[in-house]
Amino acid sequence: MESTISVRGLRKSYGDFEAVRGLDFEVHAGEVFGLLGPNGAGKTTTVEILEGLRPRTAGEVSVLGFDPAVNVREVKQRIGVSLQATNLPEKIKVREACALFASFYPRSGDINRLLQRLQLWEKRDAYYGQLSGGQKQRLALALALVNDPQLVFLDEPTSGLDPQVRLEIHGLIQELRDARRTILLTTHYIEEAEKLCDRVAIVDRGRMITLGSPREIRARTLGRSVIEIHSERPLPELSFPAADGEGFHFAEDRRIVIVTSPSPTRTLIELVKWIEKNEVEVADIQLKRPTLEDVFIELTGKSLRE
Repeated sequence: MESTISVRGLRKSYGDFEAVRGLDFEVHAGEVFGLLGPNGAGKTTTVEILEGLRPRTAGEVSVLGFDPAVNVREVKQRIGVSLQATNLPEKIKVREACALFASFYPRSGDINRLLQRLQLWEKRDAYYGQLSGGQKQRLALALALVNDPQLVFLDEPTSGLDPQVRLEIHGLIQELRDARRTILLTTHYIEEAEKLCDRVAIVDRGRMITLGSPREIRARTLGRSVIEIHSERPLPELSFPAADGEGFHFAEDRRIVIVTSPSPTRTLIELVKWIEKNEVEVADIQLKRPTLEDVFIELTGKSLRE
């Protein structure tokens, strides 16, 4: 597949401290690629190097065929950037901010249409200081898209936002994805990466921990799902349908049985047959698949939010 971003042996040091320690990855055209990791993992440093905002210490980097440390102007004309924190003058109006940013580029899209798409049209004459947190974040996205970029960088786009606004931003990112924009997204929200990203690179302390689609990473690292059956009455002392590679155990009161399985669909079918045969009165059945949080804990021994 065509690579929009190529990174080989990327390193960044600040004196004796090495923030990025030899990252290797590629971002394919038209995909949403996530850099997932805790605060301080080196995500923002990596993105700023790719954007041409920060020099690297070592390694090879290509963005849209250009070296961002050498061809700074060429890269910046072709990318859109939404930084982790966007602060504009309180008295600048929404439409003025968009016009100002559009003037920085040799080409720009339809600003009026962009404001309508991002639900900012009614706020086009409002001052920046009058906007809510969600509206400011939507404006940051608008500013990242004014030049109709081939590649969009979104650094923690929903950090600090309430759940409703976060869902709005997720919807906008899905629209960009459907339009085949290439997006590099940094986040420390597990559900965000699993929902939005085609592939994810999990990083910690500047190093690559694992890389792949969320499903591939979960299957490769953990590979087992958990099925919980909650019964209204203690479960009978009967043989339980557990095939090779599966395990199960009962709670002390035998009202809950927990089954681990590498093939949850097959196991669930067998369990339902067993329940029906033994006339078990089920209160609840839960299927819990491994998450990227589980993967991170398995590989590093700590939580993504630590």
